[in-house]
Amino acid sequence: MEMNVKKISTLALFIALSVVGAMIKIPAVVASVALDSFPALLAGALLGGGAGAITGVLGHLISAMIGGMPMGPLHFIVAAEMAVLAYIFGILYRRGRKLLAGLVFLAGNAFLAPVPFIFIFSFAFFTAMLPSLFIASLVNTIIGMVIIPRLSAFFRGKSALEMDEAA
Repeated sequence: MEMNVKKISTLALFIALSVVGAMIKIPAVVASVALDSFPALLAGALLGGGAGAITGVLGHLISAMIGGMPMGPLHFIVAAEMAVLAYIFGILYRRGRKLLAGLVFLAGNAFLAPVPFIFIFSFAFFTAMLPSLFIASLVNTIIGMVIIPRLSAFFRGKSALEMDEAA
């Protein structure tokens, strides 16, 4: 993945935005559920799947640290899941499958990502996490899907004047 200064700087901004989102918690059994995912969706859609994956991993790990790392090293499983989901979102979105990208991220993050924890913890833990994960996934997905089109003109190199004239 070739990266230039503009792309690296933009990736750093998405990671920083993920840190801010990590501080906005959704009440849950585990204190790492937050609005840290939408910057990974932005990065995936605008910079590519790899950038989305990097942002997703760092966003979750920072959110987990802010929440006190309640699941210890098991947060690395969640971080890996976030990387995969943000990567897939980015690929689908960039191929024009925008609605599918949003639905895959929502279903994957809310319902599939917690499945390994049935075997690690219990089915009760899984069911306790579902409501907050669904709400957080839905909010992150909606924010991402609303912001991405608004930022895409900037990433295509259009000026503010051209964006105003197009609106």
